[in-house]
Amino acid sequence: MGGMSDAPLIFDRPLLRRRRDRAAATQHGVAPVLEAAAERLLDRLDDTTHRFGRALEIGGRGLVAPGLRARGVGSVVSMDLSARQASLAGGAAVCGDEEWLPFAAGAFDLVVANLCLHWVNDLPGALAQIRRAMAPDGLFVATLPALGTLQGLREALTAAEAAIRDGASPRVSPFPELRDGAALLQRAGFALPVADVEDITLAYRQPLALLRDLQAAGEGSALRARDPRTPPRALFPAALAALPAGRDGVTATLRLLTLTGWSPGPDQPRPARRGSADTRLADALGTKELGTGEAPG
Repeated sequence: MGGMSDAPLIFDRPLLRRRRDRAAATQHGVAPVLEAAAERLLDRLDDTTHRFGRALEIGGRGLVAPGLRARGVGSVVSMDLSARQASLAGGAAVCGDEEWLPFAAGAFDLVVANLCLHWVNDLPGALAQIRRAMAPDGLFVATLPALGTLQGLREALTAAEAAIRDGASPRVSPFPELRDGAALLQRAGFALPVADVEDITLAYRQPLALLRDLQAAGEGSALRARDPRTPPRALFPAALAALPAGRDGVTATLRLLTLTGWSPGPDQPRPARRGSADTRLADALGTKELGTGEAPG
């Protein structure tokens, strides 16, 4: 089984595993947000009449597997970097790494990944491994934060730390852009790739609650380039005070990117062979077709 490429190591994966272990006992505090993301992922399955028998769900935090079973999926395997998180699904559980998938080729006809792929060092490589684990005509759906998520917090932390220390350490992870989503799927070998985004706005009467929620969900920074020193005492109060506040308090945006693609199969629609059309575009548009070098009359 092939693993990751020589992609740069951006994230501290052992640290992430420890944080997801701890979050298994604390993420109930942010259940509404996690449930909203899981529901949006599962809703995509209702858009197809295709029926699935063997599913792999990654990073579901115990919320996705029950939804798959409720939709008639006969066999569901739950995988997470954290063994504690994987066990929350209540069925077959695997402690595994998205960067080294421990599954045979063609093992699943459905793979869903919920709020976890933004922590892999080589996203194209991870998608390629997922694609390899899928049978023909299998469906892949993933949700992950997109560029724009926590942008206000990112800017406030950078400005506050630069003012205090004359330099800033990265404290919010980089996120993929919408325009890259379909291209990533296509590069990994998926057919019919689709990417779209939806904003989920979170409101906090107390700005500090935003940081507490990120910690409870195990979503604190796991960047290898983070400053290992203890943050200055004034950093977070200064950054949180700079966040714009409205009538409902401070708001933060989760820009949810959803990726959908199919593993290639014989029954999928394909573009027609070039030159096989029996109707001219000029006729459809009611215009005159000009030959090469012919000037319009």
